[in-house]
Amino acid sequence: MEKLTDLKHGLEETWHSIGEGWRSFRERTSGALTRFTPLTRSKASTEVAAETPAHPDFPSANWALLAGDVFEDSDKFVVRLEVPGLDKQDVDIEVRNDVLIVRGEKRYEQESSSGQYRVRQCAFGSFHRSIPLPLPVLADKTSASYRNGVLRIELPKAEHARGRRIEVRGE
Repeated sequence: MEKLTDLKHGLEETWHSIGEGWRSFRERTSGALTRFTPLTRSKASTEVAAETPAHPDFPSANWALLAGDVFEDSDKFVVRLEVPGLDKQDVDIEVRNDVLIVRGEKRYEQESSSGQYRVRQCAFGSFHRSIPLPLPVLADKTSASYRNGVLRIELPKAEHARGRRIEVRGE
């Protein structure tokens, strides 16, 4: 009976460990996927729905990976997001409470008037991405540029967040 109790206890610990691993995995990757909500402000959304019927084997792409990098040096953070197919006026950037918030809208453009999609992996619609910053930044000195589908945002660190080297003096 004791072996059965030990086995049960071991299985419970294993199950708990697996659950913790999945929770940790979800937390670490939750920022990688970005949800695209359907277009509602423009005629494009009704055109897309009418011309690309839903197919059970090929669901519409409502989630997408906005590949990005966050780089830190002594003075600033640099965030790079790959957002091809956007115009710079389709992107809104905000810094609030040490969180970088990037919003945008990727509009659907019809390439052909005949045929139908078999695989659809490109997401269209509005998106929202929040990137927590590890240190306070100077939001009013933040700059952004957009070139060849890559959005680059430079966020200067706040003076007190940069740290300071303290020299040790001898006697």
